[in-house]
Amino acid sequence: MSTAATAPSDLSQSAATPQHERARSITDFLTDGSLAALCAELSRLTGVAIELRDAGGRGIIRRGEGAEAAGWEYRPPGALGIPEPEARFPLVLTDGDGTPLGEIIAASGEPRLGADARARLDSVLHLLAGTASELCQHEAELRHRVKEVAALSRMSSLLVRAAGPERVLEVALDSALEVLGLDAGAVYLLKEDADGIADEREQDLTVKASRQLSEKWLSFPASLSKDRIFDRLALSGQIVVSEDLSADDRVQLRAEAKEEGLAAAIHAGLVFKSRPLGLMRLYSRTPRGFDEADRRLLASLVQQASVALEQSRLLRFEQEEQRVQRQLQLASDVQRRMLPRSVPTIRTLDMAARYVPSFELGGDFYDFVDLSGHLGVAVGDVVGKGIAAALLMSAVRASLRAHVQEVYDLDEVVSRVNKAMCHDTRDNEFASLWYGVLDPAKLRLTYCSAGHEPPMIVRVPQHRAPTHADIDELSVGGMVVGVDPSQRYQRAVFDLRPRDVLVAYTDGIPDAANFAGEKFGKKRLRQALLRTLTEKPTASAAEIVERILWEVRQFAGLSPRNDDKTLVVVRVLQQAKASGA
Repeated sequence: MSTAATAPSDLSQSAATPQHERARSITDFLTDGSLAALCAELSRLTGVAIELRDAGGRGIIRRGEGAEAAGWEYRPPGALGIPEPEARFPLVLTDGDGTPLGEIIAASGEPRLGADARARLDSVLHLLAGTASELCQHEAELRHRVKEVAALSRMSSLLVRAAGPERVLEVALDSALEVLGLDAGAVYLLKEDADGIADEREQDLTVKASRQLSEKWLSFPASLSKDRIFDRLALSGQIVVSEDLSADDRVQLRAEAKEEGLAAAIHAGLVFKSRPLGLMRLYSRTPRGFDEADRRLLASLVQQASVALEQSRLLRFEQEEQRVQRQLQLASDVQRRMLPRSVPTIRTLDMAARYVPSFELGGDFYDFVDLSGHLGVAVGDVVGKGIAAALLMSAVRASLRAHVQEVYDLDEVVSRVNKAMCHDTRDNEFASLWYGVLDPAKLRLTYCSAGHEPPMIVRVPQHRAPTHADIDELSVGGMVVGVDPSQRYQRAVFDLRPRDVLVAYTDGIPDAANFAGEKFGKKRLRQALLRTLTEKPTASAAEIVERILWEVRQFAGLSPRNDDKTLVVVRVLQQAKASGA
């Protein structure tokens, strides 16, 4: 017996019929006729007529004689001279329903065999039938495995090619129908956020692939089974079988199934890591049974289909993520171009600035504005992070730039920015802003703060190291912009001296935290600034920026960056007084 040979010509019609549409027979496993030849040889040795018969009762003999002979052919029942056999030895698959594939039969053999010899012969025939049944069982399992591997190979190829979910489900459905010899079926998917069966009607399911089923059946709102028990069991991981829908008490759509021409069903759930994805429902147009191999094969198919479906879904998410990342990168490039490409060059001042975002897009900004001999300096921080904060930041910057060119008073500039923000934003969208104007000739700073971290001015003495007493904070102004359109702001003036250092920053610097949750704080910022100017009293603005950011990094270590960091340093040069006179 082997899977490699073909059936004789008089069985061509039977062989073309799918295996599950007819009763299994020993002829499904015969190839070279060796089992029939063995029966014939035992007949010659014992003088007892022994015959191999198929499931329909027809006798089977080997075609031809000798070792070179191959194949087999039928003989009508009784043609071999055993009209009434004395002993029968059925050939039965161990995982089947007990229906014989065929049988080995033996005549009485009288008077040539005595009782003891006959008992020995019957024992041999019993063992022969058992061995043949085991070989057939092995052959059946092997065929199932071949079909299963072929189907899974098709599914795996889709994973390699990264096919879409519709194609994955179509191939899964076609493979299941083919390998199980079924007539119709469909694959349904649950909504992506569904956690199982949510309705007694099938409104939570969407048909993604179907074969040989009418639109009326596919769109019928009621479930085939009462209380959707088939679906619930399938999504719990079971293979649900109904061998005869017309006689199954669990079925509530018997008349509709009959009208559709459906007689048997097998259902399985598409489940990935306990997350329900959908259902595969397969049907036969005639009542039929499903053995353990059928259930195992379908379980493998739906498992592979679930993996392929999830892979396809994750690939779709990845592609969407890549698209979003590309858009974020473009937006990030635009945002960085909105920041000054370089600091202005002014004879009496040394300036440096750095912006360190926590994400691709941030809400911090700084700006330098040329005001016809004066210099505007702005530092802002919009609430939140990401795209919304970046858009709000661009709006604040644009509004500020629009007003500084036509309004002289700083408090009025900030007031107008505030009114524009209140008009265009929600209650929970606001920004802090510090804006100052430097007169390089007179070394006078006019400023206004809108709820921003107060910048520091360190007065660096000529003959000693600076101390905390040499630090002033610039906090005059009002509340953040974007909350109260009637808010009034104040401005203040600070007269600078040579060697003075102005440090403006956003709250990302004092709020930087280490793994213990401890913040860097304004005290450490002051100490870092004083330490830098003590070690090098003539430190440039760029050196001061880098030293402060270095100390923040040293403190925070590898802990996540939760906020943007912006730092602007302006240092009055030693020769500023004489040069500006």
